[in-house]
Amino acid sequence: MARSTPSAPADPAGGNGAGETAGLGERVNSLGRAAQSFREELRGTAADLGRVLDINGRVQRHPYAMMAVAVGVGYLLGGGLFTRTTARLLGLAGRIAGLPYMRSEIAGIAEAILSAREGEPPAPPPTSGIPSPS
Repeated sequence: MARSTPSAPADPAGGNGAGETAGLGERVNSLGRAAQSFREELRGTAADLGRVLDINGRVQRHPYAMMAVAVGVGYLLGGGLFTRTTARLLGLAGRIAGLPYMRSEIAGIAEAILSAREGEPPAPPPTSGIPSPS
């Protein structure tokens, strides 16, 4: 009984792949053109973004603030987000931000204690600008 073996598909260029170099070269040229177009579009977008953000004007008006922003962005991009130093700085910033609220609360408590000693009815707590939850 004779066995039939599957034959490889016939290559029109004679089996050496020489017929595909023209197609490959055209694909490489097409990719090069697409990359060039993408680069030009990216430059235009970056220029538009620069005009919208007005980085140069901001640097001229607020040089120290922009330096602080640059240091902060560099710190974050450098991997400083999840470090002990960042946790400590955020904790300190939270405490400093809470000082005005704590000051008004302590003043209200002290005023209530002093008015209770003098026999006056307690005064309503001072408004601190923070909306009440109710």
